Amino acid sequence: MDDVICIINITPQHAAIAERREVGRADNRSPWKYFIFVIVITWLLATFDSAVNLIDDARENKKVLVQGWGITSMTDATHYETAPEDRIPFIKKLIYGLGAFVNNTLAAAIGSMIIVLNLGLGMNPALVGLLGALPRLTDAITDPLMGYISDKTRSRWGRRRPYMFVGAIVVGIIYALLWQLPEGKSEAFYFWYFLSGSLIFYLGYTVYATPWVALGYELTPDYHERTRLMGVQNFIGNIAYMISPYFLAIMYSKNLFVDVVEGAASLALIIGVMVAVVGILPAIFLRERFKDVATAEGDEAADKSGMTEVIMGFVRGFGATLKFKPFLKLCAATFLVFNGFILIASFQSYVIIYYIFAGNAEAGADWVGHSGLLQAVTGLAVIAFVTWMATKIGKRRAFFVSTGISMLGYALKWFCYTPDNPWLLLIPAPLMAFGLAGLFTLMPSMICDVVDADELNTNERREGMYGSIFWWVVKLGQAVAIAGGGILLNVTGFDVALGGEQSAQTIVYMRLFDAFVPCIASGVAIWAIASFSITEDKAYEIRQELERRRGDLAIA
Repeated sequence: MDDVICIINITPQHAAIAERREVGRADNRSPWKYFIFVIVITWLLATFDSAVNLIDDARENKKVLVQGWGITSMTDATHYETAPEDRIPFIKKLIYGLGAFVNNTLAAAIGSMIIVLNLGLGMNPALVGLLGALPRLTDAITDPLMGYISDKTRSRWGRRRPYMFVGAIVVGIIYALLWQLPEGKSEAFYFWYFLSGSLIFYLGYTVYATPWVALGYELTPDYHERTRLMGVQNFIGNIAYMISPYFLAIMYSKNLFVDVVEGAASLALIIGVMVAVVGILPAIFLRERFKDVATAEGDEAADKSGMTEVIMGFVRGFGATLKFKPFLKLCAATFLVFNGFILIASFQSYVIIYYIFAGNAEAGADWVGHSGLLQAVTGLAVIAFVTWMATKIGKRRAFFVSTGISMLGYALKWFCYTPDNPWLLLIPAPLMAFGLAGLFTLMPSMICDVVDADELNTNERREGMYGSIFWWVVKLGQAVAIAGGGILLNVTGFDVALGGEQSAQTIVYMRLFDAFVPCIASGVAIWAIASFSITEDKAYEIRQELERRRGDLAIA
């Protein structure tokens, strides 16, 4: 549920910038460019997946292979090779990754298109902000509840796939209808129409996304193959965030639409169809490895299926999840790294515009875009590198390295963000990309290991509960961080009316917060993960014990 990356600030500059764009140039673009783009991305993914696997295999002459578990003796550490039967075919990794693309496209679309209510219909920005925040409050209930329902579902098609199939179609239809806004209505009408529609949309979104996340946790039992899977899905999911920044320009295109409201209605139809068609593919082509284990658990509890027992089971499962220390460490680290970034997300733009460019919003906005694009593109390469690194040194150490590099990038902003040479502001961007790219590759893979450890303790497979609570904690933290960012901006003394004449103290405070808040938060996250107990050795011990107890599992 990577619906937590897109941050939208509604400012008067949005409309001005959109009006200045020469969107007519889109007519001159050849369809072949898009075809070539798809081919290049597919080739990069195939190369990424093959390279990670082949590098692992190419070092056999330096290791002593121990039969059974494929344990290899290396200088001073034990390293485990992925057995052929545990590897996920690349095409299936790609199909699972399409779920991430759908997930992130929806998140980015709703975040970037909601400003149409202000720019196109004149709705008060405060009401627009409420429409963005209120529906997410229901996630506190619906996310864990959907996780529990999915975990406890028993059907011939499994625990995840039926919800994913139906959810993709439903959420695609709802999203398309959400933006078919009637003309000439009052502000109150648009508010209640969009609020009610958003509540239904996010419910459908949860029905799809929660089982999709859980499915990824059970596609392979192998410690390293889980990281490779999450690397591929993170790579594909991030492509959505490279496309979504152009949604505003598309909606404003005078060559295509009468106004931005019509543009939003048409774009929503395209997105809705894409979600429904692409979103069902993981449900159709992927299989659940732990379907039979869950069925056995369900048979044992068949005599406890009353409503009271269901409610109590949900409460017990929710409580047990929140008490499991390895899981809490992952939540804490993610909260710190991600929300340390979100807390000051807008500060980078303020520093670039009001410090480097002395209040010139147009010039500053261009460089904000350059830095963001460089960070996004670098992030794709970082995902591949972190995935490979984790298979060499383990997930915990890989987290230390990737987060440490991002800390260096954040700190360099203090030195590289200077009016004397704007080009220097591009230097921290590739380093900062290591933070979130590494985080959302490693954390889901580490949660897979947590689920195994939990099964060892409880005799239950609860991927849905763990995935839903993890992403709910992230989203809750994001909401807090966004609010905290506004408070921090007030602390600096920033006054938009002053333009480029902000006080020296305000500039210093903005620069300090921008560079060192995420740096410090990331440092605390490294400290939290330093005591994470599920190492590579521990993960394989847990797997051995589980398979001794319930037998080996293969995907049907």
